[in-house]
Amino acid sequence: MSLVVMATGGTGGHIYPAVATARELMARGHQAVLLGQRGGMEERVAAEQNLAFEGVDAGKLARSGQGRPDPRELLRAARGVAEARAFLKEAQPGAVVGFGGFASLPGVLAAQSLGLPTVLHEQNARLGLTQRLAAGRARAVGTAYPRVLGLPDSKATMVGMPVREERLPRAEALTRLGLRDGPLTLFIMGGSQGSLALNNAVPDILRGVFGTEGRSPEGPVQVLHSTGPRWLEEVAPRVADLPWYHAAGYVDAVAAWSAADLAITRAGTGTLAEAAFHGVPLVMVPLPESAENHQFHNALSVQEAGAGRVVEQANVSGALGGAVLECAASGTRAAMREAALGRSPAGAAGRFADLVERYLR
Repeated sequence: MSLVVMATGGTGGHIYPAVATARELMARGHQAVLLGQRGGMEERVAAEQNLAFEGVDAGKLARSGQGRPDPRELLRAARGVAEARAFLKEAQPGAVVGFGGFASLPGVLAAQSLGLPTVLHEQNARLGLTQRLAAGRARAVGTAYPRVLGLPDSKATMVGMPVREERLPRAEALTRLGLRDGPLTLFIMGGSQGSLALNNAVPDILRGVFGTEGRSPEGPVQVLHSTGPRWLEEVAPRVADLPWYHAAGYVDAVAAWSAADLAITRAGTGTLAEAAFHGVPLVMVPLPESAENHQFHNALSVQEAGAGRVVEQANVSGALGGAVLECAASGTRAAMREAALGRSPAGAAGRFADLVERYLR
């Protein structure tokens, strides 16, 4: 059996597929370690998941105001590659698996410089910048979509989006989250770092929809709002008078999805995949700045499948409340739940692990 290094980090959308794949490979007898930015979210998640972690420096490749990469970030990236190279040279893994995002680049480039096998996972329908830098020398790329713009079909293997295939009994999930059993549970999540736009708009909209008592036309409602750690101090005071509205900086995603009856989210591929696995209907507010407006197209596919409703950010104040009420109705919600389960990515982690195993040394 082999050691497999998961090069990942930056956001939950990159980290949690790596965690799911690591768990699958470990169940098959391999060892796994996450490699990412020292002090980043990935280090915290690895500790929570009891996974080995190796931290390196990582520089973002975003362009500065002059249209060129910030030289300081390039220096950090180069330092990270050197640190990753030293680690990999000693560890001699069977493969390094890259999940995209700036924090994955040091590990993947270091592995390729050492001649170690690299396999990538691309979660979007367009190849991301870091993946474009690594795809040429990668042995294979697992994808979440049948076609990926910028990636030759000969290198792509459709596997789906790996998610943590863990569910909790609803009562246990509610207890873990400090919520009541009985009310309709609405989960709000704008990504692993939170969404300022959703944080600003949603509390007042839901106050208007459900009133100070937290009631829909069919009964009581409770809200779990994952604000992102940096925004909690701004959101919590605004809902302090609503006993049914629970704001938290960060929540256990498995528990939250297991408890949720309906969710308001962005439309990243990872979020949509987790919602489908748990059968949770969505009201989606796509990030308008997403590359190629891909979140809008992601959300539209969910809506066309009958598993959610799209509300564009420009129309949130006028349309979100009505969409939530429509989807909260028990008959509509039951049909949407079945449609969501029909989109479940169950088995994706296993299919991607099969691909990784094909190229292990």
